[in-house]
Amino acid sequence: MKKSLPAKVSILVGAALTAVLIPMAGSSYAASSCSGTGCDYKGPVTYGCDGDGVTKKTVSDGIMKAELRWSAKCSAGWVRGSDPYPNDNYWSHYAVIEKHSSESGQPLISSQTVTIPDGGSDWSNMLGGSNYYYRVCLRDGGTGEVVCSGYW
Repeated sequence: MKKSLPAKVSILVGAALTAVLIPMAGSSYAASSCSGTGCDYKGPVTYGCDGDGVTKKTVSDGIMKAELRWSAKCSAGWVRGSDPYPNDNYWSHYAVIEKHSSESGQPLISSQTVTIPDGGSDWSNMLGGSNYYYRVCLRDGGTGEVVCSGYW
């Protein structure tokens, strides 16, 4: 049976759309990437930077912990704050990452803060760039006490 011209066009258009859309299906939800200062204020998980994240600095007040996490792939860091004991917080605690232009701490360029959940962990958005100095701090929302790591 001979196919009509409209039927042939429909088949060709359908094949072309299939060829274009199938490759997009696997990549349309892939995490975007960023690098250095292009990662500033972006989420490490959303941008695929958490996969190679390693802890560079840690600070603790005996219970709460703040970790400076660093992705070499993205040249960016973030703070992960954790509290191992549920139902022990009478006030909020915060984990902070600071980005400085020098190891002396001056000037402070930027910081990101995350509230540490009671009995859990959470992380901040990233700050990036390999030509900066970073440190992490814990801040007790009740007493105001701040404990910071050394610079990395």
